[in-house]
Amino acid sequence: MPHPLRRTLIVLAVGLAAASGLAQQTALALDPQKSTVSFTLEATLHTVHGNFRVRSGAIRFDAVSGAASGMIVVDATSGETGNQKRDRNMHRDVLQSASHSEITFTPTRVSGKFAPQGESQVQVEGILKLLGAEHPITLPFDVQIAGSALRATTHFAIPYVAWGLKNPSSAFLHVAEKVEVSIVAAGELAPWQSP
Repeated sequence: MPHPLRRTLIVLAVGLAAASGLAQQTALALDPQKSTVSFTLEATLHTVHGNFRVRSGAIRFDAVSGAASGMIVVDATSGETGNQKRDRNMHRDVLQSASHSEITFTPTRVSGKFAPQGESQVQVEGILKLLGAEHPITLPFDVQIAGSALRATTHFAIPYVAWGLKNPSSAFLHVAEKVEVSIVAAGELAPWQSP
């Protein structure tokens, strides 16, 4: 093979490899209007249902290495269960949302086979910050992608009492020490170009 042609093919191969690597790096911008955080808490004779609003969210991840970064921010002050007295107690005594107005999740790693289109299941490792304390956690996500639109759902338990939050139980009301959380995250995917 002539020397100039060989050099051209090598340069082309390197360029394609670099482009392929960049294509694996993806950014997700969450749409707070389409993303939800809901919770259920077992209590004496009934189950409490509530929700929080997502304030913002941006995640970057590399499908090859699994490295991830970014942050999802939930508005702790938005938590509501439909009962004003209960909500007042939740914000004042449990969440202390006047001084801890945000609940955040910072992803650090994504594992599992991430399909560029259709359905896939992935595990997202990261740090959940609640009441100012950081807790390592791994969340299982079911992911659906259509075009650039992504929808991901997860369900997990938070052992809030073990994590240092107050148990709102009283002499006449017993409340579970874990709260079940369900998240629907929706947004748009785009190639991530490093600055």
